[in-house]
Amino acid sequence: MDKAGNFENCSCTIIHKDIIKKVSRLMPEEEKLYELSELFKILGDTTRVKIIWALFESEMCVCDISALFNMTQSAISHQLRTLKQARLVKFRREGKVVYYSLDDEHVKLLFDCGLIHIKEK
Repeated sequence: MDKAGNFENCSCTIIHKDIIKKVSRLMPEEEKLYELSELFKILGDTTRVKIIWALFESEMCVCDISALFNMTQSAISHQLRTLKQARLVKFRREGKVVYYSLDDEHVKLLFDCGLIHIKEK
């Protein structure tokens, strides 16, 4: 895109078969690309992003997360269920209390890369 916001178009008609062959060979399977797309959809919700961000700092129970964001426990539980199904968060039970935390370090890496990207100017 140029400074005026217009996209640049290629004016040639040459097909670079070597590049197409290389990219085609390296492209992940369709199923994996679909799963990646679904992951980004899940991360496309502000509430879920805020929950993940809170879990960077500490594992938390539903009561704490709902108090932090002034939301109902039911709403938070629904979002946590979605995050758990996507393997972004995990839980552990301690008596009657269920604590949530990030599933692994990859979740933090996703956010770190995203933040670096949006802070670029």
